[in-house]
Amino acid sequence: MATGAAAMPAATADLQTTWAFLEDGVDHIMTKLQTGVSYSKYMSLYTVAYNYCTSSKMQGTSADQVGAIANRTGANLMGADLYNNLIRYFVTHLKTLREKTDTFQDEALLQYYAAEWERYTTGANYINRLFTYLNRHWVKRERDEGRKGVYPVYTLALVQWKNNLFIPVQRKHTKLASAILRLIELQRNGETIDQGLVKKVVDSLVSLGLDETDPNKACLDVYKEHFETPFIDATEQYYKHESESFLAENSVSDYLKKAEERLREEEDRVERYLNTGTRKPLVTKCEHVLIREHSKLMWENFQTLLDFDKDEDLQRMYALLSRIPEGLEPLRKKFEEHVKKAGLAAVAKLVGSGGEANADAIDPKAYVDALLDVHKKNSETVTRSFRGEAGFVASLDKACREFVNRNAATGASNSKSPELIAKHADLLLRKNNKMAEEDDLEAALNRVMVLFKYIEDKDVFQQFYTTKLSKRLIHGVSASDESEASMISKLKEACGFEYTNKLQRMFTDMSLSKDLTDQFKDRMQQNHDDMDINFSIMVLGTNFWPLNPPTHEFVIPTEILATYDRFQKYYQMKHSGRKLTWLWNYSKNELRTNYLNQKYILMTSSFQMAVLLQYNRNDTLSLAELEAATGIPKELLTQVLALLVKAKVLVNEEAEQYDLNPGFKSKKIRVNLNLPIKAEVKADTSDVLKTVDEDRKYVIQATIVRVMKARKTMKNQPLIQEVISQISQRFAPKIPDIKKAIDTLLEKEYIERVDGTRDTFAYVA
Repeated sequence: MATGAAAMPAATADLQTTWAFLEDGVDHIMTKLQTGVSYSKYMSLYTVAYNYCTSSKMQGTSADQVGAIANRTGANLMGADLYNNLIRYFVTHLKTLREKTDTFQDEALLQYYAAEWERYTTGANYINRLFTYLNRHWVKRERDEGRKGVYPVYTLALVQWKNNLFIPVQRKHTKLASAILRLIELQRNGETIDQGLVKKVVDSLVSLGLDETDPNKACLDVYKEHFETPFIDATEQYYKHESESFLAENSVSDYLKKAEERLREEEDRVERYLNTGTRKPLVTKCEHVLIREHSKLMWENFQTLLDFDKDEDLQRMYALLSRIPEGLEPLRKKFEEHVKKAGLAAVAKLVGSGGEANADAIDPKAYVDALLDVHKKNSETVTRSFRGEAGFVASLDKACREFVNRNAATGASNSKSPELIAKHADLLLRKNNKMAEEDDLEAALNRVMVLFKYIEDKDVFQQFYTTKLSKRLIHGVSASDESEASMISKLKEACGFEYTNKLQRMFTDMSLSKDLTDQFKDRMQQNHDDMDINFSIMVLGTNFWPLNPPTHEFVIPTEILATYDRFQKYYQMKHSGRKLTWLWNYSKNELRTNYLNQKYILMTSSFQMAVLLQYNRNDTLSLAELEAATGIPKELLTQVLALLVKAKVLVNEEAEQYDLNPGFKSKKIRVNLNLPIKAEVKADTSDVLKTVDEDRKYVIQATIVRVMKARKTMKNQPLIQEVISQISQRFAPKIPDIKKAIDTLLEKEYIERVDGTRDTFAYVA
């Protein structure tokens, strides 16, 4: 290829001759590189540069000729001459390029700039390699000695471009930056632009940055000053105007889509043609203008989106507001209030206009379903629309805790919710429940645990659950042992071993009782052949079972007296010193009728059995006679008799006169007469609450003693707060109850007042 006519100078040639040859080659590379440079020409240029740099001749060059470079000798000085000639070449070359820029505007200016930049930097790369020796020795030495104004040849070319082309062109009405900003605005307005062109110009600005201490290190000062700062300002103005205009004519829902779209576009813009360092300031500015400036309007519209289940809009609003500090807090508060209202409304609808009167008759399943529906719907909203964010989970939990514990059904009592939820669990765990499949039952128990988490008075739930479990076990009506064990395991996981200890001991008692019954029967068969009564016994530990013995005398019917006596003796023989208390009010019996054509089996309570066995010897008896024969008090006896009359086993045609009905008939052979008595049902609830109150007194006292033992002395207020903190996982203690417990412990001398103070206590060791 053609290379130019200058002949290669000798190794000892002077500066003028040498530079004339080199300049010709440098100019060819910078202006006509597309026509090529032969390898031999390139190597001759390299050799001449090398020879000159390594020459030790002074050639009469003085220090004045090298400007700021100090007077030196030998090869070092030769480098300075070459370096200064290169500077002069770049200045002249760039002046020509700069003059041509005056004829261009906007995109045409950018195209010219980008094309020349590419040609210039490609050429500068070649020239940098030509002067490898200069860079490696002379430039390095100069920089090592602290002359930061001396650069490797490629960097020198960039410095010259910046000072002699970019800065002058930019100063003319910021022509370059303005041209880029106009293109970006066109793109924001929906027009197609040459993104590759913008990227080339932007990349050139990044390349022009120079870290004086390390030329190889990236520096964004030129890019930031001349492009990024005006670009961010222009972005702010553009979106300020657009967002205000858009909201004046469109809904907030539409604006959410628009803002989301614009933020995506700006992120994409960084990816396509901006420096990645611009992402943070650009996105921060967009978030400020598009979100923060309109956050109040979004907060105001949040409730409407919730009310109408606008999931997609909620997702967008969440995603946008989560970008700014404190953007979500007002939403969390509104969401909490929304969930609370929904929960309260659901229960109020269930209770109806009857208020607290209706609350007593509320169906546990309907109550639990109403609470769970609200929780499920809003929990799905948290997951779907708010990405399960911890703050919204906390708002949901806070709202649920509020409406689960205090609503139209609970009235002033905090015990109603735990009672109803425990009753619902009882219905689920009974044989006759609708959850036929075990998986369904397991899922239903998990849903109970969702509400259990929110119950404040977990001790009330525990007591009701224990009472109901005892009935299921005594009457053998559990759906399955596996389901019972599963529920206990869930409660244990939620509240710890101590919470379920009694429940697990109840199962142990049932197992021991079965073995005891079998052993007793074997013994009786060996010793007595007159055992015509099928008998099974449950011996239940007083401390673990919430059962109360009858409060009245009971005359044991002669028909079962022998079996009763034999078991008493057998048990005393096995467990000397233990006392048996017979719970006739929980026992049940089966009687066979012999006086009718059809033989029926009557399933009865022990009190019904005691009444009916009187009719083995009499056909008619008065209320007084029955009372004397059974020992059952009149108020209870009339209710026992009422059930037998209702079932038509007895007839009550005269006041306080009860006759055996010889015409009794039933479609079923097994007739269940053992139905709950209203007085007993009400007593159950009041007994549970009475037990809870008693237990709480001891729990509070024990907690105070534990705290005082650890702290030795404590003031009244911190002591109360510490007790509340330790007990609140089990129930919400009332301050008057804590004060009462403190007084009790002062009387019992577990603690004492510190001398001269009213409100400081000390532990008495």
